[in-house]
Amino acid sequence: MSFSTLSGKDPADKILHDAKNRIEKLGRAPLLAIVVVGEFKPSQIYVNRKIKTAESVGMKTEVHRLPENVEEVELLKLIERLNKDKEVDGFIIQTPLPHHIHAQKIMNAVDPHKDVDGYHPVNLGKVLTGQIDDTMFPPATPFGIMQMIEQYGIQTEGKNAVVIGRSNVVGKPIAMLLLHKNATVSICHSKTKNLAEYTKNADIVVAAAGAPGLVKADMVKEGAYIIDVGTTRVGEKVVGDVDFENVIKKANCSPVPGGVGPLTVAMLINNTVKAAEMKHRK
Repeated sequence: MSFSTLSGKDPADKILHDAKNRIEKLGRAPLLAIVVVGEFKPSQIYVNRKIKTAESVGMKTEVHRLPENVEEVELLKLIERLNKDKEVDGFIIQTPLPHHIHAQKIMNAVDPHKDVDGYHPVNLGKVLTGQIDDTMFPPATPFGIMQMIEQYGIQTEGKNAVVIGRSNVVGKPIAMLLLHKNATVSICHSKTKNLAEYTKNADIVVAAAGAPGLVKADMVKEGAYIIDVGTTRVGEKVVGDVDFENVIKKANCSPVPGGVGPLTVAMLINNTVKAAEMKHRK
């Protein structure tokens, strides 16, 4: 029996094609601003990918680069300027941030109407309560995962889903989105004992722990759907949380890179277009 590689390319391309059409109807190029702190190499790669993808659908971008040792107050001043800048439709703070900066404080400072990454408590709160509509921005990666689930016709109702990871960025929101789709959800994390006992019974596993090779083939059920969100740089390679080469022999699995990554970028673009449309309706 062969199993499917859950590529993010086709569903991402559909989202981007739709975004391009909506921009044409809007009649102007939405502006996405990106704030980058420090010289963390993977962040530079991700930012370049976001810029290239945004410009490919007709959006404009601007990048604000700050030094690694920037004081938190200076970053907050920049956020306030972007909040007030009428030319900027949406903006993101590229993570991870340096340790001396309080990440949640920074995310809280972003205007929720420009929070196209979907990290502000207002947007996360709407995910929690199921208020996912045209007035909010769902977190890009979790919403991208849901697009993958839809694209591949993965059944969620009544299915057992295990989320490995409990961050506000992926773990908690994807657990809520799966719950809204009537899955029975278990959230596992670094303190979970006997992780395999959970994953072996799961129809869907979302691995978002940032632990390379954490999920092995003997930990998954045959024919299950394994969605790998992990992106850890090991030498010159970016690897996921799943032992893909062996797991794909037993279950359907998304690769790293090429799985969730393209969908995260596509959903960021989608959110920015939505922000421009919201402004247009005012």
